[in-house]
Amino acid sequence: MSPKTNFFTKKIESDSQLVRLEGSFFKDITISLLREDGIHPTISGNKFRKLKYNVLQAVAHNHTTLLTFGGAYSNHIAAVACAGWETGLKTIGIIRGDELSEKIHLNPTLSYAQDCGMQLHFVSRAAYSRKLDDQFIDGLTQQFGEFYLIPEGGTNALAVKGCTEILKESQLGYDYICASVGTGGTLAGLVQASLPHQQVLGFSALKGTFQISEVEKYTTKTNFEITDTYCFGGYAKIDSKLIRFINEFKKETKIQLDPIYTGKMLFGIIDLIKKNYFKENSRILAVHTGGLQGISGMNEKLKQKNLPQIIV
Repeated sequence: MSPKTNFFTKKIESDSQLVRLEGSFFKDITISLLREDGIHPTISGNKFRKLKYNVLQAVAHNHTTLLTFGGAYSNHIAAVACAGWETGLKTIGIIRGDELSEKIHLNPTLSYAQDCGMQLHFVSRAAYSRKLDDQFIDGLTQQFGEFYLIPEGGTNALAVKGCTEILKESQLGYDYICASVGTGGTLAGLVQASLPHQQVLGFSALKGTFQISEVEKYTTKTNFEITDTYCFGGYAKIDSKLIRFINEFKKETKIQLDPIYTGKMLFGIIDLIKKNYFKENSRILAVHTGGLQGISGMNEKLKQKNLPQIIV
């Protein structure tokens, strides 16, 4: 086995880390949290699952460089950078916002990615919007040479394959499977791995439920729905109510939630329980998809706005 692939073929210890959540408001509902965030400090949760088969594919085809896209506080950028460091592959990050090139030292995510050896290339938002265009990709190839392309957020067929491995046989007795949704790849994997009696509920971290069409690209199963009711205004937008919830949740459970994805999902699940959305005696499995590296950057933004900090 190649040393480059060892990291992504090791046993994932978090497979059995299920935490039963307690609370009087749960009534007759059983809710368990699958601690995917424990896979790795940076390449945690769905990021590990999405990257696993992509990295194995890159190595199998003798690629030496991974190239991907992301914003200033992207968990995906940090994860790809770390994956390159762990496996000995070069990494290139195409970053949205050319004004950030002089502010790397002020950004925990970009600083971390650079420390992992990632070559950061900043482009304007107009140029970034062309990231799917063949002409734009050809230009990157001319500039950087050959590379293995991983899309923004990491979602492709190999990523979905990795995310199907989140669910194990021991977890197929749950009635509901809940996960946060960004690009839709994680949810697609969960839907594909689910059984007919299970309902998969996605909590969009962004305004809209456009990810439905993305999920439908990778599975013919229809036992899922996506809600943006708990997106708190859009991607990376939070308020004092969500901050308070995350801090109280950690105080009561000793479990850290991130403010972009899992925090919004757990807030939504508990609110839906209070509203009697779930059937009586339901068993809910909530997937903690990681993303904790983004908390330091979020706290910087909260400090600038004189909002409370997320306790870590």
